[in-house]
Amino acid sequence: MDKKVLMGKYEMGRLIGQGNFGRVYYGKHIVTDESVAIKKMYKDQVKKAGMMEQIKREISVMRLVRHPNIVRIVEVMATKTKIYLVMEYLKGGELFTLVEKGKLHESLARKYFQQLISAVDYCHSRGVCHRDLKLQNLLLDENGDLKVADFGLSAFPGQAHNEGLLYTLCGAPAYVAPEILKRKMYDGAKADIWSCGVILYALLSGHLPFQDKNLMKMYGKILSGKFDFPPGFPYEAKRLLSRILVVNPEKRITVPAIKRVPWFTVGFTQPKAFMVDEKIENEATAVPNLSPSSPVFFNAFEFISSMSLGFDLSNLFESKRKAGSVFTSKCSANAIIAKMEAMAKGLKYEVAKIKNFKVKLLGPSEGQKGRLSVTVEVFKVAPEVAVVELSKSAGDTLEYVKFCEEEARPALKDIVWAWQGDCLTNNHHTFTGNNGKVIPNGFPNRT
Repeated sequence: MDKKVLMGKYEMGRLIGQGNFGRVYYGKHIVTDESVAIKKMYKDQVKKAGMMEQIKREISVMRLVRHPNIVRIVEVMATKTKIYLVMEYLKGGELFTLVEKGKLHESLARKYFQQLISAVDYCHSRGVCHRDLKLQNLLLDENGDLKVADFGLSAFPGQAHNEGLLYTLCGAPAYVAPEILKRKMYDGAKADIWSCGVILYALLSGHLPFQDKNLMKMYGKILSGKFDFPPGFPYEAKRLLSRILVVNPEKRITVPAIKRVPWFTVGFTQPKAFMVDEKIENEATAVPNLSPSSPVFFNAFEFISSMSLGFDLSNLFESKRKAGSVFTSKCSANAIIAKMEAMAKGLKYEVAKIKNFKVKLLGPSEGQKGRLSVTVEVFKVAPEVAVVELSKSAGDTLEYVKFCEEEARPALKDIVWAWQGDCLTNNHHTFTGNNGKVIPNGFPNRT
């Protein structure tokens, strides 16, 4: 089949899955040859279905929880109409497919349960409850290791009420904890443990503990907590499940206690979590071995979505950037840098080149807080569009604002397509292009 090139960076190939909020395609990084999974979502559909909060949550959580047994987010990109969530590619598929063929050997089921508990424990330590743990959301990599996916229904501590309790009814029916069905406040971490128990039962039996064609009857079974073990079910695993699938969440075993159970500890090695302070932005903009004749591709999600009506996700992206100004340009990166250098010369600023398509402008004199230093960097968001970011590296903020408003903007008007944040009217994001026309939602119509 024909392969689509996404933003000059990834080849998009076959459809490999359907997520909660979009289709997932196989992709490959053009430069590094790394295989990835690309989740494509249409902004208008997301907004129409009222899914913005879920998308925000999924991206935020995946940035927060970085663990060997959790699907890794690579980067987020966007166009005016679409959002692309790029994740690591897991060629082993869903654990559900494996269990569909029948129960697993006890040692393999234990391995997957150990990896699941490790991931859940880490999420809980970061204040995140998954709330949709099921076999379909557990994926396998090429080494047969488990990875937890799909955080669209997860919850942050900030969503909790009354001493950390949640109230939203969510999750797959067969895996949902009884306290959630009661539509009362519940502890998301304890509800996750119940779902882990359902998964362990399925791994060792080949079917779910609470099943019925009639949904209300199935809910009745869950609320009663009554289920049977099939013949040959491992005795020690039975004992553990009798402590997990407990209707009263206050009497349910905790994750630390699970990790002390002898059956669980057999062959268990605690995986080392990744550094939690790593920034996805750095990964998104770093493209190894990219030709110096072209600037790196900017992780455009924050920039473009902040310009799009009703879809401002900028608060999700932590950043070390200081106060700055951003504009788009249809000029080449070389032309933009040349214009910057010419502007600096006219203003008697010194120019220090840091690397290709990134320069530092040094003010002509000492200010109140030393010499003003402005860093300028050019990124690509599409083959015909570049993003230029100006940020204060040193000096006085008021002097920097004056530089941007009174010096940079007039000097750069012939190369600017749109400044981020201009012409906000009636809560609609509009920007003025260099032809003087108002551009709805931040970008002119183009073919």
